[in-house]
Amino acid sequence: MFNNNMILVVIPARGGSKGIPRKNLRLMDNKPLISYSIGVAKVSQYVDDVVVTTDDSQIALIAEKFGASVVRRSEELSSDDTLLDPVIHDAMIQKEKLALDEYDIVITLQPTSPLIKTATLDKAIEKFEDFGIDSVISVVDDRHLSWGYDENNQRYFPNYIERLNRDDLPKSYRETGAILATRRSFVKENSRLGSNIDIIEISREESVNIETYEDWWLAENYLKKKRIAIVVNANEEIGTSYIDRCLAIASKLVFHEVLFLIDEHHQMGVDIVSGCNYSYRVYEDLGDLFTILKEFGTHIVINDIQDTSEEYISSLKQEGYFVVNFEDLGVGGDLADVVFDDLYEHDLAERNVFTSHKYFILKDEFYYQPAKIITNDVKRVLITFGEQDPHNFTEMVIQAILATNYEGRIDVVVGRGYGNLEELISRYESNPLIQIYQNVSNISEFMFKSDIIFTSASKSIYEICSIGIPTVCLCKDSREESHAFVTRNNGFINMGLGEFIEKQELIDIFIKLVNDFELRMDMHEKMRSIDLRYGFENMVSVVEEEYRKFEFNKNNDNHVGLQ
Repeated sequence: MFNNNMILVVIPARGGSKGIPRKNLRLMDNKPLISYSIGVAKVSQYVDDVVVTTDDSQIALIAEKFGASVVRRSEELSSDDTLLDPVIHDAMIQKEKLALDEYDIVITLQPTSPLIKTATLDKAIEKFEDFGIDSVISVVDDRHLSWGYDENNQRYFPNYIERLNRDDLPKSYRETGAILATRRSFVKENSRLGSNIDIIEISREESVNIETYEDWWLAENYLKKKRIAIVVNANEEIGTSYIDRCLAIASKLVFHEVLFLIDEHHQMGVDIVSGCNYSYRVYEDLGDLFTILKEFGTHIVINDIQDTSEEYISSLKQEGYFVVNFEDLGVGGDLADVVFDDLYEHDLAERNVFTSHKYFILKDEFYYQPAKIITNDVKRVLITFGEQDPHNFTEMVIQAILATNYEGRIDVVVGRGYGNLEELISRYESNPLIQIYQNVSNISEFMFKSDIIFTSASKSIYEICSIGIPTVCLCKDSREESHAFVTRNNGFINMGLGEFIEKQELIDIFIKLVNDFELRMDMHEKMRSIDLRYGFENMVSVVEEEYRKFEFNKNNDNHVGLQ
């Protein structure tokens, strides 16, 4: 049908915009605002001609550079109170004189709607397959509980019969102004609408119309929005620290679309993510994973699955994804665009790795905890060795503390993977000093209320550091022993590999901490001198810089391929 129709898109762009001066020429995400509507129309499969009608020579120049033709409008068609009907009619007549032919469909496409998609424009045009349709306008579902005002009675009244949730209200459409398409015969100096009008409903994103600086800010954030796939797992063996980090990241990616991808065998991860109401998909194997990535339209893949293979990361890169890995000591890390590691040291000569505590991302609950006030008395001790405690350091520390005749409270927090829970409870349930908890959701509260902490050299050391609690670390393995942050200079007492520590050593260090207020204060002050609140911002700064390079290189490769 459309092969036999001439279709003209008219983009009205006056130079004298008031709300945002010169807005059609100003750069939105590094491109002139008017270039977006030109680009949308130029790649349409149906549009024959794209013309910008303007009174401004600079707008005319930019429009031509982006591939549109230009017609000049008269001064009388360029005033603040001029309606669009005569402007569009004038542009159509000028173009038809140049073409020595008439168009069949004339479409107004507003330059102030930069988020409209070509697919939406094409769908609007396809509406004309119904020969009974005269005009098509873009609308957005704007249903809400609204009120009116009675001037005579000077009273407000509801525009609804029953108060309902928004989703239960009848649809109410608002014109967006982005698209107004009509058959040629209805384009007149005082009207662009026929009698039989159809609508095309567009998303709230596409409906953004640039009238204010707030609109501009919103549109620019939409344009920068990325689809970010987070590949992460959690079970009793590996714990929840990886998924906790990814949830902390996702909570701050408010302007991006996030999808969690979880191995189908990691039900714990599924339960945690679904419990937080984030979108997620489970995958069976790598083939399934890559299918989901493609369906999602992924821009960035975040892997928080420890060591990756060369095959996996190479496949991600071949698909054109920007790849960010966490704590990746595997061969695949060499191929990732960015690797962040807040715990381990790397060979930085050949790898794009960013290390140190600067890139640790605190869980949300730690942003609201105040600094600990160190007192002379130690009234509460926290023992927590994470998801798993294979050497049962938990009980080793309990016994050492009890051997000192300490009379304060002992909070014991164990993870899902702790294998001796029933035995631990039965052994100490009669001791009023000891309270045992499993899988707590508010670990920051336990940390804040404690005066001394015994823990492993895992990510929890950063959480403890953010509050400033004197802490003794027992490393579970050689990997933890290599954590460069757990030092006396940063406020920690690192006792090394816990399996080689004697009970008396624990007794001695506990007694020293309890009796040495100056030592505990010094540990606290060293911790509090380290600012851990900006890990996310530091990470984003790196990713944005590396992503710019990635996009630049990709665009250059595409240009080379077209030659």
